[in-house]
Amino acid sequence: MNAFKTSLLASFMALAGTLASFADGLIIIHPPFHRPRPHPMPIVPPGHFSFAPLAVNYHRVGVEINDLTAVTSIDQEFYNPNNARLEGTYVFPLPPGAHIDKFAMDIDGTMTEAELLSADKARALYEDIVRQMKDPALLEYVGRDAFKVRIFPIEPNSRKRIRISYTQLLKDDSGLVEYIYPLNTEKFSSAPIKDVSVKVTINGKSPLKSIYCPSHATDVKRHGETSAVVGYEARDLRPDSDFKVVFSRTPNPLGLDLICSRKAGADEGYFLLLASPGLSAPATVQPKDICFVLDTSGSMAGAKLDQAKKALRFCLANLNPDDRFEVVRFATEAESQFNALVPADKANLEKAEAAVAAYKPIGGTAIGEALGKALALRKSDDKRPYLVIFLTDGLPTIGETREDPLVDEVKKLNSTSTRIFSFGIGNDVNTHLLDRIAAETKAISQYVSDKEDLEVKISSFYGKIKEPVFCNLKLAFTNPDIRVTQLYPNNLPDLFNGDMLVVFGRYAGKGASAAKISGLFNGQPREFAADLSFAEEAPGNHYIPQLWATRRVGWLLDEIRLHGESAELKDEVTKLAREFGIVTPYTAYLILEDEKKRGVPVALRNMQELEGDSRVYARASSRMKSLHAEAASESARSGGSAVANSASMAGMKDQSAASPFAPAVRRELAKADARDESTIGYRASQSQNYATQSRNLDGRVFYQNGKVWTDSTAQARPDLRQINIKFNSDAYFALLKEHPAATRWLSLGNNLDIVIKDTLYQIRDGDT
Repeated sequence: MNAFKTSLLASFMALAGTLASFADGLIIIHPPFHRPRPHPMPIVPPGHFSFAPLAVNYHRVGVEINDLTAVTSIDQEFYNPNNARLEGTYVFPLPPGAHIDKFAMDIDGTMTEAELLSADKARALYEDIVRQMKDPALLEYVGRDAFKVRIFPIEPNSRKRIRISYTQLLKDDSGLVEYIYPLNTEKFSSAPIKDVSVKVTINGKSPLKSIYCPSHATDVKRHGETSAVVGYEARDLRPDSDFKVVFSRTPNPLGLDLICSRKAGADEGYFLLLASPGLSAPATVQPKDICFVLDTSGSMAGAKLDQAKKALRFCLANLNPDDRFEVVRFATEAESQFNALVPADKANLEKAEAAVAAYKPIGGTAIGEALGKALALRKSDDKRPYLVIFLTDGLPTIGETREDPLVDEVKKLNSTSTRIFSFGIGNDVNTHLLDRIAAETKAISQYVSDKEDLEVKISSFYGKIKEPVFCNLKLAFTNPDIRVTQLYPNNLPDLFNGDMLVVFGRYAGKGASAAKISGLFNGQPREFAADLSFAEEAPGNHYIPQLWATRRVGWLLDEIRLHGESAELKDEVTKLAREFGIVTPYTAYLILEDEKKRGVPVALRNMQELEGDSRVYARASSRMKSLHAEAASESARSGGSAVANSASMAGMKDQSAASPFAPAVRRELAKADARDESTIGYRASQSQNYATQSRNLDGRVFYQNGKVWTDSTAQARPDLRQINIKFNSDAYFALLKEHPAATRWLSLGNNLDIVIKDTLYQIRDGDT
């Protein structure tokens, strides 16, 4: 290995588990006294970074990873919205100690050479900008080398296109590889970016197993065993988090990988366990049995039944040749098409499709009878995976209609590990009933609003579960000195072809421990094991505790919704939400009430502005009250509020979600926002703004109140001594020098309450 690769490898090994590498660039506009006069001062949007008046029109990233070599190509277009000609410096921060053998920048068709700055020189550049522009945002890049290049002129109302490519050597840690692209620098765009995209193509010699993006909602497409494409696209946003992809490579039938996060000296840590069969050859895909249970009651008339029929025809057409199936239609009574699981051959499929086409909406809703027929099809000695897809738009009205007896009957009949995947159509469904049935059978429930396409939703879901590989999973760790607790999901789902199991948990202890996953693999009992290590100290990977906490909060809130609130549940939700910055309409109310109860001084409260906004506060209160109402009354378990609550909890608990707040959470809360705006006159946009006024940086959460960012750890430590420091003063830069690890926190703003060791530093810019 040549010197360049050796040095680069060492830098990325040192980088693993620490702050994300910074390899994206930004244009820093010089203050007036650094530019030829008489150019006017550029216009900066109110509240935006003073050194960044330019907008980014688009940001497109293409990454080619071949084994451990990653080539990243960037295409950015900056736009000067001002009537002034500007001069700036394009700065390209680098990972610590990294050396790139070739750096090229294309500015208006001319290749421009860049100057390499050492970390000390780069720090001087950033601190100089802080002093001159009174904006500390660039401090988060302190400690890194950088390239820089002067850009002049930047003409008024003109575009500046920059294209860069760089090569890096990734680290393989026992088969696990991490790639980071720092999208976070695009928060400096003066306007939301119209087009953001990242495409990562992974090719390797060994089969790809787990592919996980903890930072963004991505689409993963596999092309055979050794190739995959990870895609992310968004419009009209300012990215503020780095794009991260973790993937594993192994020839083993099942890939098992562990990533830890643990603060130095902490009694416990957090972990992420990934398991995947990858995209297996057809021989490893198990033939399955599947029963489609369709509600044809009178309330399904019209578009509902039409969409359900189309969705069902799609599923029938995509059965595998060795599968068996049945169709159960139910209204006032339940009727089976074949009275048995039959082969998915041409004759049976044609018969089923003809029957589905003839279904008419009429009668009541005999849910208990329909599920009883579906569960009775399963033979106790059959080793095939058995799935039920259950579609209904109503409440049970025929036979047993009470929730508890219905769930108990399903548990009694389901002695063979049948999975019941429920789809609630519209709002007139008992969300508790469907959610409890899904939870008892290790499946999921989903809800489809009147404006959503049922066919699209079911076909997307079915495409993921059509090829089971590993079923009835159980997870165990072999080292008794390592205590693993609070795993999510606590009931492991089945693994399908191209699928991935994502498990979050906490651990105490340290050292080596084999992880064992057992179950039915290709229809036969199998156990897979991998030697893993639980770290004594792993100060990075801060996304793991936050994702764990989000799932824990989702589970706790669901317990409140389904079974009622207790002091223990309420206190734990409140503590976790405050500690990890999980701000939703449910948790915001609990945090505010807890701080009032504890008598926290107003200046140290986390959401002072929200607390003073009576309409938004009322809405936060109503969301928690709706959970209590569901637990207390069956009549509150259907309707738009109940559906929104269920989908929100499911989104927070979703172990595969790529960010703390899954798309399902945002989508359902947006629906609730629209309803509440029309009924209580509350401002949804303002509520959403409050939800963004928290930042989780390197494991520390800060809340914004007016101009001041407040360290959430301060209110629990009344013994802290207080020191007031004026922003941009000599004392401020002395603090930076004395505590370099705090620079990312200090980059939040000019007004900051921050805890460092035993001191609360209250930094103010003099205007607050």
